Amino acid sequence: MRYNTLGHTNLRVSHLCLGSMTWGEQNSEADAHAQLDTALDSGINFIDTAEMYPVPPRAETYGLTERYIGTWLRQRNNRDQVIIATKVMSRSDDLNYVRGGNNRLNRQHIEAALTASLERLQTDYIDLYQLHWPERRSNFFGRLGYNHDEQDTPTPIEETLQVLGDLVNSGKVRAIGLSNETPWGVMEFLRLAKEYRLPRAVSIQNPYSLLNRTFEVGLAEIAHREHVGLLAYSPLGFGTLSGKYLGNKKPSGARLTLFERFSRYNNEQAQQAISAYVDLAKKQGLDPAQMALAYVNSRPFLTSNIIGATNIEQLQSNIASLDITLSNEVLAEIEAIQRRIPNPSP
Repeated sequence: MRYNTLGHTNLRVSHLCLGSMTWGEQNSEADAHAQLDTALDSGINFIDTAEMYPVPPRAETYGLTERYIGTWLRQRNNRDQVIIATKVMSRSDDLNYVRGGNNRLNRQHIEAALTASLERLQTDYIDLYQLHWPERRSNFFGRLGYNHDEQDTPTPIEETLQVLGDLVNSGKVRAIGLSNETPWGVMEFLRLAKEYRLPRAVSIQNPYSLLNRTFEVGLAEIAHREHVGLLAYSPLGFGTLSGKYLGNKKPSGARLTLFERFSRYNNEQAQQAISAYVDLAKKQGLDPAQMALAYVNSRPFLTSNIIGATNIEQLQSNIASLDITLSNEVLAEIEAIQRRIPNPSP
């Protein structure tokens, strides 16, 4: 396992991070514990979760993922061996069951969310506390175009940072990060942190895969120059880059078979790109999923690649991607596909 420094902190996180968004929906508590054991045994020390997990979010399952991690931490008594990252929800039109709805990134909601996460996780501190998505109206979750709304009144970023600063000072949070952010958002958080001597974001968790390389346009330079490295989520495009959905296949129990909300991976351009990447992998004698993960693993702006699985075999295969070095020929063919079918699943 390789390890990278998380921003300007002294935290060293594994190059692969164990994602957890299926735990409580597609995976049981026993499954979650088995995955955690397997990951830790392989050298993964970085676990990512969120208060709203599992996905898709439902009132009946809200917080289950954190609870499963909490019972594992209690049973294994190994809190000092892992780095736990979780996230606080922002404003959403369809998550009214959380804190009465109308969630804001202000003191009331952030402090309440953190208190609940600490209880579920059965710990007294979070290593990396992330803002799950911006409160302001912006272009994230697949929206590429930005439409400005003069009537939008989000919580001022300075106020959000002040709350996070108090949590860091209290010892309940060690570092803060952003998620689903834009270049303007990251730079504004950094500017205000410097101006008011508040905590500086050390990471950004955004989607990145062979199907979505939009991070490279404005955020990759920030990641390098400002030491706000990428925590890449959906590196397999919700499993599509394994090729298992090609030809309109619907594998039993698979995420896109069960949940239709992730339709951005089913458009014609995405299917063409997936087919091309799978063909390339097979031509080169590579497992398609491992090739896709190996590409993300190789990016210089990456701090950690968030892998997820619904069974141990998938997890072990994903972990093995770290041992694969893509040849110049493969990298050149990947670039050719990207030029022909750029970012079909943002």
